[in-house]
Amino acid sequence: MRPKWQRVMMIAPLAIAAMAAFVFVGGELVLRLWNWLTPSLFGWKPITFWQALGLLVLCRILFGGCGIRNAHRSHSGRRMAARWERMTPEERERFRQGFRGWWGSFEPPDSQSKA
Repeated sequence: MRPKWQRVMMIAPLAIAAMAAFVFVGGELVLRLWNWLTPSLFGWKPITFWQALGLLVLCRILFGGCGIRNAHRSHSGRRMAARWERMTPEERERFRQGFRGWWGSFEPPDSQSKA
């Protein structure tokens, strides 16, 4: 068996090549879709590859959250589920009443399936 650093040295060039291919394919896809749709639909001018790549990065930042938000959301969901399980029925009802003022009716997913 090879040492870990040798395995990493073998995989690293492949990972870099895969990232470069992903960036190229993503930029080219955005470029072609943009230049195919927006000039005919909205009358906007075509963009270059670098503008398409910038648009792809901007969309990732605005809508993707760089992978950070998804991990936080699942962690907070688990925390809320654990907290909900520790609540007494009175505390749960008080929690529901507080949310009804903001969001309308609030029922957790598992209590809807039990009813």
